[in-house]
Amino acid sequence: MKVEQLSLDELRVLLAGQGLRVKMGPFNLSVQTRLPSLIHQLHQMYAHYSLADEDEIVEFHVRVIPKRSIRQPFARLIRFEVDGRSPFPPVSVEQALATLEWGVNLVIAMRINHLLLFHSAAVERNGHVLLLPAWPGSGKTTLSAMLMHRGYRLFSDEFGLMAPEIGDFFPLPRLMPLKNQSIKIIRDYLPEAILGPEIPGTLKGTVAHIRPPQESIERVDEAAQPRWIVFPKWVAGAALRLESLPQSEAFLLLATNAFNYEVLGETAFDAVTRLVRSCECRKLVYSDFDSALAALDELTDG
Repeated sequence: MKVEQLSLDELRVLLAGQGLRVKMGPFNLSVQTRLPSLIHQLHQMYAHYSLADEDEIVEFHVRVIPKRSIRQPFARLIRFEVDGRSPFPPVSVEQALATLEWGVNLVIAMRINHLLLFHSAAVERNGHVLLLPAWPGSGKTTLSAMLMHRGYRLFSDEFGLMAPEIGDFFPLPRLMPLKNQSIKIIRDYLPEAILGPEIPGTLKGTVAHIRPPQESIERVDEAAQPRWIVFPKWVAGAALRLESLPQSEAFLLLATNAFNYEVLGETAFDAVTRLVRSCECRKLVYSDFDSALAALDELTDG
């Protein structure tokens, strides 16, 4: 059963009670809230996600609840909680969806250590994974949004989830936060994309979430082996460059771009070594989506 098969009243009862238990890639997430605006947003943005079975383990239990402030008695504030603890300061109720999504990402990054977690977007084409590791501000979310509407299956815009022993990557197609000017770019370039409300005033500016395509969500159980590693960077006005990258440099960039490399130690070292040796490694500089898409299509068709 999917979230879209629940009526708004049924969804409200779940969120206010035992929690909405949804499948998010290899994990199950339970969300609780009574906030009317967030309930309506989840009804739209989580529509294609499947409900977890009652007998399945839920890895993450989170809540978004009202927060009263003595210093701001008339402010409408909320806070994000995981297992009763709040990792963020309270924010305005208008930022509830953004805070929920960032909170879930934080919990995954901090608690998952049976998988190697790269700070990377990941998409699949022709049966293999294209890994797109990048630092914040490199445009990987915007590039992922473009690719997932042009024939690529979204795994994630934030996490490359790798089983270190076997090398498989697992999909985690979650809502993707577009920031500031990227929102208009995607609205103009991808009119078919489903975007949530624009949320101003966050620590990252104005944010709007894009919903992954239904196919990417429905194929969440289909892992794949990697074949390409491309380090992308958007530069205004830059001519397209897709250049080979030495394996030694790719290794260093991946190792320093992983959330839990030091925690996994030798296991991570061996896994990253096998990864770069089995993949074509490139760096991509671009300013135009069409030329970037053509270059990545040629690479992944080769």
